[in-house]
Amino acid sequence: MRFAAYEHRQRRRVAVVEEDGTLFPLPGVTSLAALIAETDGLPGLLAAGATALDVPPGPHVSQVRLLPPLQPTSVRDFVTFEEHVEGVRRAVDGVSGVPEQWYAAPTFYFTNPHAVFGHDDPVPVPPGSAVLDFELEVGAVVGREGRDLTPERARDHIVGYTVFNDWSARDLQSAEMKVGLGPCKGKDTATTLGPWLVTADELEPYRDSEGLLRLALTAEVNGEVIGTDLLSNMSWTFEEMTAYASRGTRVVPGDVLGSGTCGNGGCLAELWGLRGEQNPPPLKPGDTVSLTVEGIGTLTNTVVPGVDPVPLPAGRRRGRERP
Repeated sequence: MRFAAYEHRQRRRVAVVEEDGTLFPLPGVTSLAALIAETDGLPGLLAAGATALDVPPGPHVSQVRLLPPLQPTSVRDFVTFEEHVEGVRRAVDGVSGVPEQWYAAPTFYFTNPHAVFGHDDPVPVPPGSAVLDFELEVGAVVGREGRDLTPERARDHIVGYTVFNDWSARDLQSAEMKVGLGPCKGKDTATTLGPWLVTADELEPYRDSEGLLRLALTAEVNGEVIGTDLLSNMSWTFEEMTAYASRGTRVVPGDVLGSGTCGNGGCLAELWGLRGEQNPPPLKPGDTVSLTVEGIGTLTNTVVPGVDPVPLPAGRRRGRERP
């Protein structure tokens, strides 16, 4: 099943999306995240969706404003593609190769769950940035609470998948990461999810012998194909990522786990690192980015001007006075 959150005639609803784009609203449901939490996993979510098919259909998807399929409880963004790591390290940090520590575990950082945009929403340029980039990813959505999961158990905790665009201000990111805490405002302005959530059972036919999902990925800017890859080029499965995320803590319904950016043009910075120049150029207002994932759909956004940064003083160089 595909589940969409949308706004129509000033009302927010959640619906099952049929193949032809017809929406079947779930009676009384306005939050997919809340529904996922209440149904406690994929079987319950599918059962809830089936009830919507017994009522008269709603509008067509073309007649509504699609919202992010859910407002996440948290967003962990992983980095699971070697090709992306190699290219972006060269572009952002000026170094080559993949660090050996990268192979030890599926590393992630927490990004902003309060800056989530939906399909066709305008995305503003982050304040103070002149080097905006997209990142083509897939997001897995947790449907059941779990702690210290094994990869085998983790499969039952993933309820579905969505397309994930991790918008990145590369100039801010490069400066901030010199401090050693990872990206800050370089990744803080926007993450796009959508156009809907596809339940995990729908993608099982794409699973290969290693447990990876062999889905074709395509990134376009203004209608020009920038990159293509396969999701199965990940170095860890989503189940392994979920197990690692749950180590020593909890994953809960509504958590989103990003795959990290694919290779072969899954973002501009990878190409800049490989080519030694900003070609294609950074995104600017008016540019439209479309990310397509086989079996899920196409997520499209257009960049718009942002606001100027509010000025702040430089850090105070303190003496070492003691009480």
